[in-house]
Amino acid sequence: MRMKSIGLITLPLFVMALSTLCIARPLGTSLVTEPQAGSVGDVKQEVKTDKKPDDDDRAKETIVAGTKPDAVSKINVTFDQNTPGVVVIESAGERLRINTSTKTVERISELTASQESKKDPAPQVATKERESSRAYEPYDYHIVNIPTPKAVRRHSLNMYFTHRFQETITPLQEEDGSQHIARISRDLLGLDSSAVSSFGVTYGITDRLYANVYRSPLCQPGLCKTIELGLGYHLLDEAGRSPIAMSAYASVEGDYNFTERYTYNFQAMIGRSMTKYVNLFFSPALHMNSNGNDRFKGFLASQPLVKSLRLGRNTGSFGFGLNARVRPTTSLLFEYTPRVGFEMGQIVPDFDTSTGQLKGFKNDSEAEIAFGIEKRIGRHVFSLTFSNTQATTTARYNSSNQALPPNKFAIGFNLFRRLL
Repeated sequence: MRMKSIGLITLPLFVMALSTLCIARPLGTSLVTEPQAGSVGDVKQEVKTDKKPDDDDRAKETIVAGTKPDAVSKINVTFDQNTPGVVVIESAGERLRINTSTKTVERISELTASQESKKDPAPQVATKERESSRAYEPYDYHIVNIPTPKAVRRHSLNMYFTHRFQETITPLQEEDGSQHIARISRDLLGLDSSAVSSFGVTYGITDRLYANVYRSPLCQPGLCKTIELGLGYHLLDEAGRSPIAMSAYASVEGDYNFTERYTYNFQAMIGRSMTKYVNLFFSPALHMNSNGNDRFKGFLASQPLVKSLRLGRNTGSFGFGLNARVRPTTSLLFEYTPRVGFEMGQIVPDFDTSTGQLKGFKNDSEAEIAFGIEKRIGRHVFSLTFSNTQATTTARYNSSNQALPPNKFAIGFNLFRRLL
């Protein structure tokens, strides 16, 4: 039977024709039909039925009259390799999936959308956001010298750098106003004087346990080039039922780059917020063997009168501190550290005021006192400090190594940087 018709070949009619081919055609192959070159003419396609050759009925032919070749769209046919009897037809921007087994036709766009909605969402790659300096942090790891109970982050690597100048910016004894102004102007507020530059590294082993290494090059009778090795543990956060934040710290200090004259420190750091802007701190510590073998008067061993001087062997210190935030990233600092037992200072001759003769030696010592202003920028924290001591290790910061009274201050600064 043969039939002729005039007009454009339509997609549904082509679908019916290809439905019979998808069973017989090998899987994974593509069939592309394109208009033949030339003018208007007839395009013939023979489609054989699946009847056996010995059947009485003859194969049917469909003769379709074509139009101009540029009016016919390209049709792409693809057979599904995984599912027998399934063919995908693409024409004029549309894609159809034909299943000859179930005799169904589906639009690929609708099918894909439904399948995509069932898929698990793609895993999101963690991106490391830049740390904002406006993120709320009530206080840093140190006030000026006194440590705080701020927890060290897990696997974080932190660098701590301190600088303490020697010359005081306050008037010296028997120095009048004009002499004082001339001195600090000439030496640029003491910045031209010698200084002690110390640095340390802290690493967070876990969210609670951390390790600390610190070195101070300060050299004077009784201590020199001290290295401190310590471990700390964060016990409490000021949250929930705990009214305070608390950490514990233990360390060993050794002189001459940790080769001799060891001191053992055991310290607690306690913090409490009074308001959103004000935090108070208390840091008691025990420093064992801080004056072992009377090391601080060893340089006077040849003087018979020095034997009567009793300095003590161990030290107990009680650090008090305050952090008051005046801006989101700016705070005012203050601390004071009284102590008992051995008090580091300056051993000076003691003369009889009536005769002027040397009657012995005495230890001039003053408790540490300091204040400053702190500015935080991202992972950096910078503090401009004023204190009466150049000592910054745990066993030594509690006393003025220059025996400066509380009204005598030298300029300095702290710089903290989180590397990881």
